[in-house]
Formats: sequence, structure tokens, C-alpha cells
Amino acid sequence: MLDFSATYTDLYQLTMAQCYYLKGRQTQTAVFDYFFRKLPFNSGYAIFAGLQSLLDILDDFHFTKEDLSFLQTQGFDERFLNYLQNFRFQGDIYALKEGDVVFPNEPIATVKASIIEAQIIETVLLNTLNFQTLIATKASRIRQAAKGKRLLEFGLRRAQGPGGFFASRAAIIGGFDATSNVQAAREYNLPVAGTMAHSFIQSCETELQAFRQYANNFPKNTILLVDTYNTLQSGIPNAIKVAKEMENQGFRLKGIRLDSGDLAYLSKKARAMLDAHGLQYVGITASNQLDESVIKSLIEQNAPIDSFGVGTSLAIGYPDAALDGVYKLAQIDNRLCIKLSENIAKTTLPGLKQVYRLVDENNQLFGADVISLSDEKEMLQMHHPFESFKHMDIKGVAKAPLLNQVVHQGDVLGPKQSLSQIAQYSYQRLAQLPEEYKRATNPHIYKVGISDQLKQIRDQLIHQYRGN
Repeated sequence: MLDFSATYTDLYQLTMAQCYYLKGRQTQTAVFDYFFRKLPFNSGYAIFAGLQSLLDILDDFHFTKEDLSFLQTQGFDERFLNYLQNFRFQGDIYALKEGDVVFPNEPIATVKASIIEAQIIETVLLNTLNFQTLIATKASRIRQAAKGKRLLEFGLRRAQGPGGFFASRAAIIGGFDATSNVQAAREYNLPVAGTMAHSFIQSCETELQAFRQYANNFPKNTILLVDTYNTLQSGIPNAIKVAKEMENQGFRLKGIRLDSGDLAYLSKKARAMLDAHGLQYVGITASNQLDESVIKSLIEQNAPIDSFGVGTSLAIGYPDAALDGVYKLAQIDNRLCIKLSENIAKTTLPGLKQVYRLVDENNQLFGADVISLSDEKEMLQMHHPFESFKHMDIKGVAKAPLLNQVVHQGDVLGPKQSLSQIAQYSYQRLAQLPEEYKRATNPHIYKVGISDQLKQIRDQLIHQYRGN
């Protein structure tokens, strides 16, 4: 786990916090909602990821002596700095289960805490949840394209600095099987996967010598990179020689890796050459700038590839690069809050809320979530959040609440979920989502609406503030 202190934040969080403190407002209770407005990658869904990472960070989120000394040089008031000496998050957090499928404009996490606590944790919350949700969603799209093939995350070297650590975590939630990231594998008890670089082969006098050295060192897990010089004329023939030598020693070559060229063509040729020498058990791994589109094409061409190693496009969330998640104030003490905008889609929803997922008689997702006030008991219809003339009858449809309390007065509730448990839950939830929402292109639009009472209160606040 990477180390964070409470200065892992934006300056304006601290300047606002000092204003609250010096005005005696530190006991005010604020409610903030975390949500995003647009699905990444033109997808039909997103995968919520990063919650456990956030909870781990908040468990020891405090200002060090070095932090406070630095803030003093920035002109912060001594009284405020004394307050920060004992800063800890003591609030409540409500959230969906990590790994669930999520959709635009619905609260995915809600923070209820003192105004200063809620403000100071905003940046680390957005930084953690936005990035991991982006990467988990990308990973899930790749998993959908790869069908049942093995997926290996190879993105650490191309990731944006230490973000690669959390990219590896999020990739597993999204459906990947293993990572090349040794630290992430150690931290989260993940299968670790990797082969060799071209430099290893170049460093030896011959390709065959390199293959033999590697096989002698790792006879139970040998995967040979065959494209350093000439895939079909050199790499695969040398791999076959080493495979036969390994058989004589009681071992089996695990696989070969293709890292350049026409992967569909080369994989078919490689499979035929291996099979001709009785090496049907030798797997084929492909890498080199793969994403969901390339993998889908390879699958459609019946390329006999057993594993895909995906790096850059996954670890950086290409081509979107960021999830537009936001953190908006919904209530301060007992006063409901709203942010207005000329763009109606950016008008926020007031108050403490609940999100309900509609489920049909076959336990499949109905294709709609409804946002309500937290204390609403009955909902007969849901309204489009921005187009008031659109509504849908939901009377009699089963509704399951999604937001559950995960932190109470600073203490994490319930047992900590392992990464494999989170990934399995995500797999189960995605299986409940009908196929039309999982299409790689032009997916069906999942509906997110608001209840009668929430719409009424929001419309009243819009009239109130625009009237002023």
C-alpha cells in the first residue's frame, strides 16, 4: 500500500477548511455525493472500483509534523494548524459495493461528516475512485472482448507513475487473471505473470542460448519470447528445440509469446508448427498494444491465442484517460443544497439519498436505477433527471437498495473483502446485466431516474434560487 498523508489534497480544500474553522463552523455536518456524469469509452456501464483502497487510506489519514511545518510556511493560521494536529476522519460513508456496475448521475458514494473532514478528503476520494473505476471499466470491456481467454495486465511501465500500482488492482476487479506488477501481486495476493524482454535474448550470443538459460532457471514456468529476430524462421524453431530438451528432462514448455507483427497470421503459423512436433500443450501468449478492439478482431479471426498481455491502453485508460467523477455538496446541517447550471445536466440533487436498482422476476437487472430521498418508502414512478416530460411506471417492480453504510464515525464496518472476492462479486453483477448493455459499440442506455419526492424538492430549490 502506498503511503498518503492529509496533504495529499488540493490547496483550496485547506484554505476553505481554515475559513470554516476560524468562523466556528467546524461542527457543521455536510453531505457530499460522489458520482460521474458520462460513461467512459462509450460503454454501456462502468465498474465501481477503489473503495477498499480509499478506506485503507482514510484509516490513517492525518497531518504529519512535516505537513504542518510546510503549511505554516504557506501562511496558514497557527490556530488552524493546531486543530489539524489531531485531524482524523470521524464521519460516515455510504457506498455501493465495490465491483458493482454503476451508471451516470447516481450517487456511488455519499460522505456525511463535519464540513472540514468532508472537504479535506474530497481530493483523495476523487483521485482514488475516479482512476480505479476508469481502469476497472476498461478491463471489463477487454474481458468481454476476450471471452474466456486468459488476460494478463502488463501496464506498470507505461502507467502514470505510481498510478500503475492501483491500475493493477483495478484490472483484477474488471476481470483480468494476473499481473506483471510484483508489488501489487504481493500486496493483494494476486497471480503474477511475466516472461522475458528482448534485451535478455540480445544479451546472449544466440537466441537458442538465451532460451536454454531461461528454461534451466525456470523449468516449471518457461514462456519464450520468439520475435526478437525472426518469429517463424528462428524464434519458433528454437522454442521447439528447447521444448523437446525440456521433455527429456521431465518438464514442459509452458508457452511462447508473440510481441510484434500480424498476430493472427503468426499465431496460426506458430500453432501449426508446434502441433506438428507434438507440442499441443504449449500455449500462445500475444502482446503489443492490445486493446478490446484488437482482441475482438483476433477472436473473430479464430487466432489460436490462449492469453493476452495488455499494457498501455489498460493502465492509462486509453483513450479517455480520466473519469469525470465529481463530489458535490447536497446538504449542510438541515439545509438542503443544490448547484444550478445553465446546463441542466450539471444541476445537482439535494439531500441525503438512496439508490435503488430495479430487478426483474428472473433476477436480471431491469435496466433502470432510481434515486430517492433516503427516507422514501414507496415509489410508483421515476422521472428522467433532466427531461421532465419523461417518466416510467415502476409500481410493482422489485427494488434493491444499493447504498450501504461502510464507515461509521470513522470506523470501517464489516469484514474487509479480498480482491478476489470483489472481482467475483463484479463478475456476478455483470452477469445480471443484459447483453444489450454490454455491447462494445452502441450499447443500450441504462436508465437512471429520480423519484417523485426528490424531483419535487429539487424543482422547489431551483425555483427558490433562480427567483433570488
